[in-house]
Amino acid sequence: MKKFYEIELNAARSNDLLDAVLLKTGLKNDAALARALEVAPPVISKIRHGRLPVGASLVVRVCELTEMGLSEIKSILLGEVVA
Repeated sequence: MKKFYEIELNAARSNDLLDAVLLKTGLKNDAALARALEVAPPVISKIRHGRLPVGASLVVRVCELTEMGLSEIKSILLGEVVA
């Protein structure tokens, strides 16, 4: 199994993660997601468009916000789970 730092991310998988967070939290849109994750809205947009990878600090915030485990997040980013 790959380590987190070995995962090559693509926009589709990053979108799957962001969509899973939206579903788990019941948030309506990316602006609300940005507020909940305490990041600027352009960060979410850049991740969605593949211009910015999902960083470790964002993964930690996702864990705290959703109570998703690292293994679940990793599975989504590897494309093993479709949100």
